[in-house]
Amino acid sequence: MEPLGSHRLPSTFLLLGLFGLLGACGPRAAKPVEAVFQGPTMGTGYTVKVVAGGLEEDRRGELSDLITERLEEVNGKMSTYQATSELSRFNAWQSEEPFPLSELTQEVIELALEVARSSGGAFDVTVAPLVDAWGFGPSEEPPGGLSDDALATLRDRVGFHKLELVPGQGLRKLDQRVTFDLNAIAKGYAVDRVAQALSSEGFTDFMVEVGGEVRTAGHNLSGAPWRIGIEAPQSGRYALHSVVSLSGVSLATSGDYRNYYEVDGKRFSHTIDPRTGRPVEHAGASVSVIAAQCALADAWATALLALGPEEGYELALREGLAALFLIYQPDGEVSERATPGFENAGLPSPQPSGDSRS
Repeated sequence: MEPLGSHRLPSTFLLLGLFGLLGACGPRAAKPVEAVFQGPTMGTGYTVKVVAGGLEEDRRGELSDLITERLEEVNGKMSTYQATSELSRFNAWQSEEPFPLSELTQEVIELALEVARSSGGAFDVTVAPLVDAWGFGPSEEPPGGLSDDALATLRDRVGFHKLELVPGQGLRKLDQRVTFDLNAIAKGYAVDRVAQALSSEGFTDFMVEVGGEVRTAGHNLSGAPWRIGIEAPQSGRYALHSVVSLSGVSLATSGDYRNYYEVDGKRFSHTIDPRTGRPVEHAGASVSVIAAQCALADAWATALLALGPEEGYELALREGLAALFLIYQPDGEVSERATPGFENAGLPSPQPSGDSRS
């Protein structure tokens, strides 16, 4: 996991819709158009596409403000880079009393703890000290490994069971040394918040993407489901592995082929297994998860990548998750393994060629 606000290249990205006609919200007589909103957020970027009739310039301005407001709301509460954020203030909290949480942050914590319990700790929002110590955090510690003693000391500070949600009061630290970050779920949650805002405004056809995490509703401008690309795990350049057509669901991908380093020929992945405290060493390249909520897709993709293509796949089957595992082979090729839920959740599109994205 990486701290919220750090730059992370997206591992899923959207393919632009083709021109066409489609009935959408607004007056029937108004020809549907596609409004595109883009900008920086959470150390990465966002793209929102809305298909509707009657999207005049002033209405687009209102939508842009609404999208920005929802994104800033999440970032302002959950950023590890803003000292005044709710998350940063909790991390500095030294009292044994519960720390009062906003409704938004409590909702994210509840989802995070749900996935943590279901994954046996493979997803853990308290893992930041280990991420930092292995050289992938904001303090930019020199990479190269940890001694067994140093690792044991850090692991003693980590564990989702050290957090307790107290109904009506907030979040309590059971160990005053514990800190947490929400990077592996907050971007997905921000996607959900924007999608909910658009739905409340009466829009039924849109796509929301933040840092590669995507939620779709309805259809694109051509009247077809949204076509979302899953990136091939190739270091140094972008290429598409496959494309899925989605409507009414979310897609999130976690991969370790961008953020890693090598020391004396040994590869250190940024994906830390909270159960061991060490970077993962399995052959898993990425995991993509389809779910109704983008926050859950985001968290589960991280958990399944930490578990790997064997243990993670078995857990995905038990949990009924729609997951696609991309796996490195000894000959350098990449194989895939999809759960039945993934095969049924998306509408497969032909595999693209080349490394362009449009």
